[in-house]
Amino acid sequence: MAGLKPFVDAAIVAVGSELLTPMRMDTNSLFITEQLNRLGIDVVMKAAVGDDRHRLAYVCRAALDRADLLVLSGGLGPTDDDVTREAVADVLGRTLTEDPAITAHLRARFEARGFKPPMPENNKRQAMVPNGAEVLPNGRGSAPGLWIEEGDRAVVLLPGPPRELKPMLLALVEGRLRERAPGGALMRRVLKITGRIESQTDEDLHPLYAEWEHGTPPVAATILAALGQIELHLSARAASREVAERALEAAAQQACAVLGGDVFSTDGRSMEEVVGGMLTARGLRIALAESCTGGLLTSRLTDVAGSSRYVERAVVTYANEAKIDLLGVAADAIAQHGAVSEPVALAMARGIRQRSSVDVGVGVTGIAGPGGGTPEKPVGTVAVAVAAADDSRSRMFRFHGEREQVKFQATQAALDMVRRMLDETAR
Repeated sequence: MAGLKPFVDAAIVAVGSELLTPMRMDTNSLFITEQLNRLGIDVVMKAAVGDDRHRLAYVCRAALDRADLLVLSGGLGPTDDDVTREAVADVLGRTLTEDPAITAHLRARFEARGFKPPMPENNKRQAMVPNGAEVLPNGRGSAPGLWIEEGDRAVVLLPGPPRELKPMLLALVEGRLRERAPGGALMRRVLKITGRIESQTDEDLHPLYAEWEHGTPPVAATILAALGQIELHLSARAASREVAERALEAAAQQACAVLGGDVFSTDGRSMEEVVGGMLTARGLRIALAESCTGGLLTSRLTDVAGSSRYVERAVVTYANEAKIDLLGVAADAIAQHGAVSEPVALAMARGIRQRSSVDVGVGVTGIAGPGGGTPEKPVGTVAVAVAAADDSRSRMFRFHGEREQVKFQATQAALDMVRRMLDETAR
């Protein structure tokens, strides 16, 4: 390995037509990225390609034009649609030859597991090795991996099943990948922000970008819009993890100073985790009254381990009668203001709090769509309220999107209202 160019940039290609459907998600690339970043190798390109030899070869050529290291996952099985070996051989101009040692290992594997008849002949495809490639043993499956040097670049072929891929990649990380790493570490930090739009966030942070870019080490920043929040992704490459983390911490503190209380997470935690942590730290309990969100708010809170310490109860009061019977909402309030209104949301929050004898009550009522809207209260109109012993607040929101998107944004707004109330109370 001595004298070879370090792997600075990497590309990842996930192979499999199933990855191009709604039924299967590529999670291998996330693990691969994490491991490469730990070595200071930056992933500059990711792609998912179906089981087509020519399309896969096209993507591999493009990836090798942009990266020092190409990692492929999947497509190493025994069937005709497993074409990764063939496509890579085409790109590199290598011939494929059967490796007798792999064939013998496969036969022994089938015999040891008691298969009768013995190994099907099509499994010999897994023994086909491009000229000059090094075989990477697979202790958990039948498909061996491959390491192929191409000048200063390298191509790595890994099996698709995560239980097979992960130990194989970790062995490379501790071995030849570490030897070819550029040195240092590439670290990342994600700040999560709510109550702002993407362009406003970018405008407010813009004066910091030049300072971060010319710092030692430099900090790169990317802003992403997600449902119900904005994410600020910071990354830094430095001689050590400690140096990179110090730079990221300094940048995060500067961003928080500019954005203030709109930053709800600086360590990657979700809104429900942050709120749950605040309730736990203060020894408080919460109860929830949901209408248009149909239990989604409760589900998000209780998805967090240990939430039984602070979630006391919840009710879904979809009908007006349920709001009246279970929460004590006045029928006159519904008649005067409508079920989707701040007074009703506030009555729901106060009702669930009083009837549960908890510290914090939340009420959510709205129009998730696609029907039910009016010119005065179109689809996406949601009223949210939070009630505590010494503070109550409510607000009307207008969310955009389909039914599920409106429901999620409503729960995000409700959680954020709780977060801000708890934060202000603690000051």
